[in-house]
Amino acid sequence: MRTNIVAGNWKMNKIFEEADDLIANIADFVRNNELENTAVIICPPSLYIELATDLAQETELYVGAQNLSNYESGAYTGEISAAMLESMGVDYCIIGHSERRKYFKESHEVLAEKVNIALKYNVTPIFCCGELLPEREAAQHFDIVKTQLEQSVFHLKEGDFKNLVIAYEPVWAIGTGVTASPDQAQEMHKYIRGLINDKYGKETAESSSILYGGSCNANNAKELFANPDVDGGLIGGASLKADEFIKIIQSI
Repeated sequence: MRTNIVAGNWKMNKIFEEADDLIANIADFVRNNELENTAVIICPPSLYIELATDLAQETELYVGAQNLSNYESGAYTGEISAAMLESMGVDYCIIGHSERRKYFKESHEVLAEKVNIALKYNVTPIFCCGELLPEREAAQHFDIVKTQLEQSVFHLKEGDFKNLVIAYEPVWAIGTGVTASPDQAQEMHKYIRGLINDKYGKETAESSSILYGGSCNANNAKELFANPDVDGGLIGGASLKADEFIKIIQSI
């Protein structure tokens, strides 16, 4: 049985006091509720990772980073290494988010390096893939996602790939308030699982968690998560409010 996952990507939001309150509220919910076959992950800004890992102690709340360096160590001012994340007890890291691809020009090759180094240091990548609106309108969305997977994660051996989470995020739905319909989400998730099956076989395909991201919120989460190939969500803006994030968790 594959794991259901609800992960919150805070992006560049929250000052320290707000972060403290938000993490504490989510940690309390996780501590006081039995979440069967569901992992809850928060990915705050890197400044708050130690706060998050401290507050998450003795709970089933997991902590992820929003980024890591493709370099192992050295003179890379401002970067954070996978070894540092591992030493802080960080479980996950988002890799390949469309904002990193767009604003920081991260290529398929750089993302593959990040995936490799994360796995080397026992940090589970949440690998993002998804198409732009013009690509969707030109019916190129399947080809775009296939290329992203082939170029950045399908080089992995099967044993390593099993330690990966995929997040499908149609770029046209990220932060826009527009959400892929449940049918659109299921169609792409089923396609991705088929690609994994073709590459690694049925067992790996069936055990791989594939998340939906893109304006997922408390109002639409239940319908999205009801799809057989949607195993949870990578949540953006809705993860910044404890009550809404908790409602999404309860929708899984």
